[in-house]
Amino acid sequence: MTPASPPPRRAYRRLRVPPFYPVPTRTRRDGWTVERQADFLGMLAETGSVIGACEAVGMSRKSAYRLRALPGAESFAAAWDAALGLPLRKVTAPAPHFLDCDGPVRLVTFRGRYRGAWRNAAGGDLLWQVRGPDRSGLGDTV
Repeated sequence: MTPASPPPRRAYRRLRVPPFYPVPTRTRRDGWTVERQADFLGMLAETGSVIGACEAVGMSRKSAYRLRALPGAESFAAAWDAALGLPLRKVTAPAPHFLDCDGPVRLVTFRGRYRGAWRNAAGGDLLWQVRGPDRSGLGDTV
């Protein structure tokens, strides 16, 4: 390497974790919140280790596997598998009453590192569908 040559480029591993619906759990400050679930999946994709991801979010490995086994955790389990590099699998959307409160969570990565998570405003698409008939001009006029 000569002094005038540029430094070699780093090869970044592309993290591909699909959007997931968080597992509905009881609200606890020290439990599996939506943010903690997203952080766990992001760290799992970055490190490739369940134990390392659990340590990063402050939860135990046993509780992570218990969360994955809960009813309604199919989307979370599919994102877990994708974070470990397993093939993507199709997951049906949860019940419509669940979609009223929470939308899918999307993980943000940059240059092979987990940066955070975001989700749309709650029920934005459903509110648009509910308001649709009122805007058609066919409302009750007495």
